[in-house]
Amino acid sequence: MSQQIIQVNFQFRNSMENYKASAAAVAEVFASLPGLQWKIWLMNEKTNEGGGIYLFAEKESADNYMNSVLLKKISTNPEFMNFNVKRFDTLEELGIITHAPVKNEPAAI
Repeated sequence: MSQQIIQVNFQFRNSMENYKASAAAVAEVFASLPGLQWKIWLMNEKTNEGGGIYLFAEKESADNYMNSVLLKKISTNPEFMNFNVKRFDTLEELGIITHAPVKNEPAAI
């Protein structure tokens, strides 16, 4: 089963310092998400954009996050605007070639 990537982007209304402080306050919550292998936090100070790239172990974990109270709270937070979520399967065999931190399970016969 393919790992799942979720990409979240948004613009934030506060300063970068306030955004970073808010993000730091919830980092442990993200770290404890079942099936989350890692999250990369995104920041573009010039455009006040933030977000994250999440790698989930499998579809079920990604589904759970997509339907979670946590994602709902983030997407409806008045400090964020232009909220966008995209979801992708991964191509592990190509990722292995380009040093991506993904697993490569043998194909089912």
